[in-house]
Amino acid sequence: MYIHLRKGWPKFKWDYEQIAPLLSEVSNLQGRLLGQMENLGFKLQDEAVLETVALEIIKNHEIEGELLNNSQVKSSIARKLGLDFESDVEPSRYVDGVVEMMLDATQNYKQPLSADRLFGWHGALFPTGRSGMHKITVADWRKEGLGPMQVVSGAMEKERVHFEAPSSERMEEEMKAFLDWFNAEMELNSILKAAIAHLWFITIHPFDDGNGRITRAITDLQLARSDRNNRRFYSMSAQILLERKGYYQILEKTQKGFLDITDWIGWFLTCLKNAIVASERILKNTLVKASFWEIHRHTQLNTRQQKMINKLFDGFEGKLFTAKWAKMCKCSKDTALRDIQDLQQKGILQKEEGGGRNTAYALILSKER
Repeated sequence: MYIHLRKGWPKFKWDYEQIAPLLSEVSNLQGRLLGQMENLGFKLQDEAVLETVALEIIKNHEIEGELLNNSQVKSSIARKLGLDFESDVEPSRYVDGVVEMMLDATQNYKQPLSADRLFGWHGALFPTGRSGMHKITVADWRKEGLGPMQVVSGAMEKERVHFEAPSSERMEEEMKAFLDWFNAEMELNSILKAAIAHLWFITIHPFDDGNGRITRAITDLQLARSDRNNRRFYSMSAQILLERKGYYQILEKTQKGFLDITDWIGWFLTCLKNAIVASERILKNTLVKASFWEIHRHTQLNTRQQKMINKLFDGFEGKLFTAKWAKMCKCSKDTALRDIQDLQQKGILQKEEGGGRNTAYALILSKER
C-alpha cells in the first residue's frame, strides 16, 4: 500500500528526539555559512550567488538526465540579477525559462505558492507543450490519459514499478491541501517544513512531467525562507545528484511505507548538511579568485587576457590550448600565443606537463605580492 492510501494521509509523524541533534547541527552550519558570506562584501557575495544558483539549476536538471550549458545558464542569471559575467553565448529561450523558474522560487520566497505560480513554472519547463516528442498537459494538473502515473525503471516488458501516484481525480483536492499547508503560518521548524514539502509534493506528482525539478524548486523556496535570505550559497540539487541512488531508495521506501517519515527526514537533513559543507568549495574558489585579482590589480592585461582568466576561474571546460584561446577570443593563433606568453612572463600562466604541439596552460594561483 502506498503512503497516500494510508488512513490519515497526509498527517505525517516523526520522532523529534531522533532527528533533533541532526536538525540542530544543520541549523548551526546554515547560520555559520550565512555569517561567513555576509563578511565577504557584496561583490564577492554576487560571485558566490552566481556560482551557486547556476550549480543548482544545472544539477537540478542533470538529475533528470538533462544537460544545460553552463555559460548560457550563468549568462541568463547574471542578466536577470544584474551581475557581471562575460559570455560568448546567448541563453536559449528554454534556459531563460528554467532560470526564471528558479529565481522566482528563491528571489520571491516570501510570496505565497499558488497553483498559478506552479503552472508558470511548469510552462517554463515545457514551452513547446511536449516532453521530448510526446505531447503533455502543460500548466495544469495531470490527466489520467492512458493509465495511472507511475515511476518505473527497466526495459520494456520488464519494468519495475517503484511508485504509483494518486489518481488524477484527486489532484485538485490534494494540491489544495498541500498549498494551504505550505502557505500557512505554523510553529513547525522551517527546515523540517522543507523536508516534508519535498516528500509531499513529489508523492502527489501533480504534473505529467517535471515533478522532480519543480519539487526541488519548492525545496529551494522553503530553504530560502529558512535562511531568510534570497541569496543562495549552497545547492541541494548538487548534493542530491551525488547521493542519487540513496535518494531514490529512501523515496521508494517512504512512499511504500507508513505515515511515520522519521527516516526520510533524517536522510534529507543529512543531505542538506552535506550540501552546506560542500558549499565551502564555492566559497574557497570565490576567495581565491578575489585574492588573485587583488594581487594583480596593477598588472597590465588586455581585454582578451582578462576574459580568459575569468573563464579559467568560472569552470573552463577541458584544457587551455593556443588554438582554443584563438577560437574563444576570435583572434589569430599568433595573437593568442603572444597573449599567453605575456601571461607566462607575468607569472599568471604556466605550461602543463607534456608540451609539444599540444601544449596546455594553467593558472598560477599563488604569487608573492
